[in-house]
Amino acid sequence: MKLIDPNHPAYRRLWVRIAIVAVCFGWAVVELVTGDPFWAVLAGGAGAYSFYMLFWTFNPQPPAIERSVQPDAEDEGEPAAAAEKLSNGQAE
Repeated sequence: MKLIDPNHPAYRRLWVRIAIVAVCFGWAVVELVTGDPFWAVLAGGAGAYSFYMLFWTFNPQPPAIERSVQPDAEDEGEPAAAAEKLSNGQAE
C-alpha cells in the first residue's frame, strides 16, 4: 500500500520533496525537545517513509497522453436513431 504516490505531479519539484521530509523530521525534533517520544517516533517514521518514497525510490514518469475516443462510422447512426424514436414518443 502506497501512502505517497511518487508519480503525482505535486512531487515533481525538488523543493517540495525536500520541504515534506524536512517538516516531518523537524516535527520529530520538536516532539523530542518537548518530551513526547511517542509522537517523535511517529513523526520520524513519517519523515523516513517520505524520504524513502520521494528520494530513494523516486523515478518520475512522463505524463501519459490520453487518446481521445473516436466513434466508429457504424456507431454514429445508432444514437441518432434512438433519440429519434424517443422524440416520437416510442419507447424501446
